[in-house]
Amino acid sequence: MKKIEAIIKPFRLEEVKDLLQSLGIQGMTVSEVKGFGRQKGHTEVYRGAEYTVDFLPKLKVEVVVSDAQVDEAVAAIIKGAKTGKIGDGKIFVSTIQDAIRIRTDERGDQAV
Repeated sequence: MKKIEAIIKPFRLEEVKDLLQSLGIQGMTVSEVKGFGRQKGHTEVYRGAEYTVDFLPKLKVEVVVSDAQVDEAVAAIIKGAKTGKIGDGKIFVSTIQDAIRIRTDERGDQAV
C-alpha cells in the first residue's frame, strides 16, 4: 500500500476528487493548509499599508491505495490539479506498512 499526499490549489479539489472517484478510490482526507515554495507568496495592501503574504492557502489531499493503483492515482491527481502555472503543488508517495479498519478489524488492502 502507498499513501499519496498532494498539495493542490483549493479551486482544483472537485476535479481531483471526481477523477480519483472514477478510479474507484473511495476514501480521502482533505486538510486546509498554508505554505509556499517557489511561488514565495505575494504583496497586498491593506488600509494603505503594504505587507507580504508568505503562506498561501492550499489543500492537502491524502489517499491510501494499493500498489497497483499508485500510477493511475498519481496521473489522475496531476490531470485534475495541473493549471500549468506556478504554485500547482506537489505530490508525495510513501509506503504504508499496514492499515486497520477499526469497525471490522480488517487489515491491509481490505481495510482501505
